[in-house]
Amino acid sequence: MKGNSVVLFCVLPLVLGQEKTFSWDGPGNTLAPDPINPCLTDQSSCGCCLMQKKKWELEQYLNSSMNVLDDLLARAQNTMRNIRDSRVAFSVGLTDKRRCIGPLRAATNVVYQSIFINIGEAYNSSTGVFTVPRSGVYNLAFTVFSDAGSPGASLAVCASIRRNGVALAALREIYDQDQEDQATGVLLVQLSTGDRITISLQAGCWICDDQNHYNTFSGFLLYATE
Repeated sequence: MKGNSVVLFCVLPLVLGQEKTFSWDGPGNTLAPDPINPCLTDQSSCGCCLMQKKKWELEQYLNSSMNVLDDLLARAQNTMRNIRDSRVAFSVGLTDKRRCIGPLRAATNVVYQSIFINIGEAYNSSTGVFTVPRSGVYNLAFTVFSDAGSPGASLAVCASIRRNGVALAALREIYDQDQEDQATGVLLVQLSTGDRITISLQAGCWICDDQNHYNTFSGFLLYATE
């Protein structure tokens, strides 16, 4: 028994004298001290390790937030592009000087040459045709004005708004009680890309205008359907 005690006391200093390092995964793994990142091997650096962990979590959160913001920005930019592409509006007058059209033997398209606004360049001032650039619901309006020339003379102001040659709505005033008369039509209609919208002056009727722009034709895209 005495001999065993001597051996135990001789071995114990050797065991206690050994320095061991452990990883945070458990005592089964022994790692050499890391001079660059002691948090991985030195348990006495627990505070540093905690700071490193919080720093990593913060970086992950910031990266995730930046990715979300980038996605939201891309969506907003795409929405703005769609809004810009959807901007369609025009408003035109017949002329800037004294002028009358008609009466004619056959119906004819009215060519409005005084442009107030033409966003999207869908109205052609050479032909009087508004070509629908994008399918959707449109607001269309037209006003016609005529002057009989003298009191008691016959007055005939009549025109229609047409889609691809087919009338959508019409205005008609024929009598001899007024020297001048004016009428306006407004409608909402669903149109398709490529549809041609025109104002047609009917046979036997006439319209007159000057710099005051009594005769107008306007339209804009309310919302797209494609």
